[in-house]
Parts: sequence; structure tokens; C-alpha cells
Amino acid sequence: MSRVLRTFREMLGLLSRGDFSRHLDQQLNEAIAAVEACPADKCKAEITVKITLDYELGRIDIKVESKSKLPDTVKFMKTPFWAVDGQLSVEHPNQIDMFRAPRAAASRDSEDEDDDEEAAAS
Repeated sequence: MSRVLRTFREMLGLLSRGDFSRHLDQQLNEAIAAVEACPADKCKAEITVKITLDYELGRIDIKVESKSKLPDTVKFMKTPFWAVDGQLSVEHPNQIDMFRAPRAAASRDSEDEDDDEEAAAS
């Protein structure tokens, strides 16, 4: 008596003499490794399986394909720069001005203290 396949899993295991199932196992392992290595907090991998059944005179030929789309495992975060005088700067132009003013005031304060010390010494 001939063997009748009753489930999709049985048929899947027999495709290309088991090579297709092993190929899918490999793609699944690669997808899992890629999402685990993903530098982002969230990423996605995709495995697409296409099964085509061709029927002719009582015979069914099954053709299978699979494609995998893995996330980029090397991503670099963006770095903000600002244009200052036609060049790149890591400091915002307004922050540069903000920090320059206190430095100038601090140096003036120290000069005033020096003047007070000299007047007291005289």
C-alpha cells in the first residue's frame, strides 16, 4: 500500500529529499542570530516560503522557494553637527555663546579681585 501524506509537516519534510527543510532550519537560525545581534532595541527578520503546486494528468509537482530578509546587524547612531562658519561643529552655536559669556565674566571677576588685593596691600 502506498504512503499517503496527511499533514503539511509530512510533505514539508519530504521536499527535495529533506534538503528544503534543512535549508529552512538554517534560515531560521540565521534570522534568530541576526535579531539577537541587532544593535537597535527593536528589529525584524522575515522568512518567506512559497510553495507552488503544478497539476498535470493526476501528478502534482511541488516547487518550493524561500527568501529571507535579515535586519542590518551594523547600525550606527546618528551624530548631530552644526554648521559654524562653513565647517562642522559638535557644539550648538548658541551654546558656544552661552559658555563664552560666563568665562569672560569669570576672568573679569578675577581681575577685580586682583585689583582689590592690590588696593588692600597699598
